[in-house]
Amino acid sequence: MTADPFLLACPRPLRHATVQMAHGGGGRLMKDLIEGLFLPILGTDPAGQHDSAVVEAAGARWAFTTDGFVVSPRAFPGGDLGELAIYGTVNDLAMAGAAPSALSTAFILEEGLDLAELRALVASMKAAADRCGVRLVTGDTKVVDRGKADGIFITTAGIGLIAPGVDIHPRKVRPGDAVIVSGDLGRHGIAVMSVREGLAFESPVTSDCGPVHHLVAALLENGLDIHCLRDPTRGGLASVLNEIATAAGVAIEAEEAAVPVNEAVAAACEILGLDPLYVACEGRMVAFLPEAQAERALAVLRAIPEGKDAAVIGRVTSGPAGRVSLRTALGTWRLLDLLSGEQLPRIC
Repeated sequence: MTADPFLLACPRPLRHATVQMAHGGGGRLMKDLIEGLFLPILGTDPAGQHDSAVVEAAGARWAFTTDGFVVSPRAFPGGDLGELAIYGTVNDLAMAGAAPSALSTAFILEEGLDLAELRALVASMKAAADRCGVRLVTGDTKVVDRGKADGIFITTAGIGLIAPGVDIHPRKVRPGDAVIVSGDLGRHGIAVMSVREGLAFESPVTSDCGPVHHLVAALLENGLDIHCLRDPTRGGLASVLNEIATAAGVAIEAEEAAVPVNEAVAAACEILGLDPLYVACEGRMVAFLPEAQAERALAVLRAIPEGKDAAVIGRVTSGPAGRVSLRTALGTWRLLDLLSGEQLPRIC
């Protein structure tokens, strides 16, 4: 029997012969699927493990990204599928240091979808695009048979211009960098979970769903040397730290006591048996920049309402490449690894 060439191309054999519930980029199963199937067949990774690809055209550098959105339920405290589709794409462009410019969108609609709901979601997309200062310039719509989709799925793609001199990429992360988060973590995942499971918490949890491009612009306008940016969506902060540590060939040490987590989110995670470090955000970013600039970066972020809870949560070291360690509140250390799948699938 000859070896399967797909398994030879895979960094480690996939655990299953079929696609499993491993939505997004937050788990080992999805990492295996991307690295073991898509990249070997389609070619090299044009984004270089970044949230957006950077392409040169007309004498300028442009960020280009695409994303699909399948969140269930489609409306949740603090947002809905429509605005999530806009903010998610705008934020991916911002993670490359780009000023978002134009978006496209595609709708997969299931026969029988309530037109009133569709109208409300489209209106949410328009309001979110206006808030971000971007235009929806083209799109497509397909309708499938009843029972062949879960109501509606939305795909968006976007482009944004990168200013001269801006070079933000995982490969630039180096020992001595500080790790900063722009606000409290985990609210989006818990907000979605509360509706999905019919849970009622003493203190309501609303999603952090929103844009972060203005935070990035403020950091750049103040001359900060940003090495890398990443939004902690699927897989949360822990997955981001693992992805960056692996891509940059560095180690990262984080402080549990420094990570901002809303009290209601922390309580909900404790009840549900979830780790807030792995719970998705949709309006937060993680920044890597020289430690000497950390306090100035915090001052810039905290001057903006969405960045008022920004905090330094760790540092980059020259330890074993790809290792992420967390000093717990008790002073002990534990490794933060990628989960096999995800704690909360269909979160965006």
